[in-house]
Amino acid sequence: MTRKVIILGSGCAGSTAAIYSARANMEPLVLEGIEPGGQLSLTSNIENFPGFPDGIPGLELVENMKKQALRFGAEYRMENVEEVDLSSSPFSIRTGQETYLAHSLIIASGASAQLIGLESEKALLGRGVSTCATCDGFFYKGLEVVVVGGGDTAMEDAIYLTRFCEKVTVVHRRDELRASPIMGDRAKSNPKITFIWDSVVTEVLDPAKNAVEAVRIRNVKSNEETVYKTDGVFIAIGHKPNTGIFKGQLDQTPNGYLRVHDGYHTNVEGVFAAGDVHDEKYRQAITAAGSGCGASLECERYLESKGLI
Repeated sequence: MTRKVIILGSGCAGSTAAIYSARANMEPLVLEGIEPGGQLSLTSNIENFPGFPDGIPGLELVENMKKQALRFGAEYRMENVEEVDLSSSPFSIRTGQETYLAHSLIIASGASAQLIGLESEKALLGRGVSTCATCDGFFYKGLEVVVVGGGDTAMEDAIYLTRFCEKVTVVHRRDELRASPIMGDRAKSNPKITFIWDSVVTEVLDPAKNAVEAVRIRNVKSNEETVYKTDGVFIAIGHKPNTGIFKGQLDQTPNGYLRVHDGYHTNVEGVFAAGDVHDEKYRQAITAAGSGCGASLECERYLESKGLI
């Protein structure tokens, strides 16, 4: 059986594409991947998604999108794609359980925030540890937070957080920033932002209390450790797009994001990209959903042109 369309990923982009595809009688199959619901499922509360004046938990939002897609006939399978062959149509998509064929493909596999790699960080993710300042900054009004990182993203996050927070402390492993000079200067000149140089976070306290109370910091030059009180921790050391299996088949940016043209078309006819897998700039739930809609509409036109729907 050759599917009309297979969608890779079940976050905002993937499930929005599934809703539109199902309503267009494209009978989409959604392969949810290793992180069902995407990054949004790790976000405690979403306050900037239109239509929810009181906010909505991230997991609930993506589950609602999935239910909506299922209602229109989309099929979801919790399988992780291990290999694809885009050299000819129909395309071949192999998971750990099965090999599928599809006339078209919408890639919405997202991008994963890079974490420090601490057990305590993982335990408190969504409970005081965040990878999205624009998503969660509002919840720290009048509080003090730590931002981990030294690039442009970290400086953008730190500056943004000063809108709400009383104090923002940037912890960076070097003695100078990796950020562009203009972003670094803006952060350094902001009276609410302070810096802890040559240091790394080795532990987030306290998982036993299910809340962030402090971070343990180690100076990389002296090895001296200190405990620094904080109300929240924002990890801003970059994102990694989930595009490894497409290397050599789809055009990518130097950072590994999929290149698109004329909307959401990749360089392979019949293959489309939506959401954070191609978006290096915005990385928001609403923009991901919008691109999922766009990719589905373009996919529908493609299938119509081939007489497949």
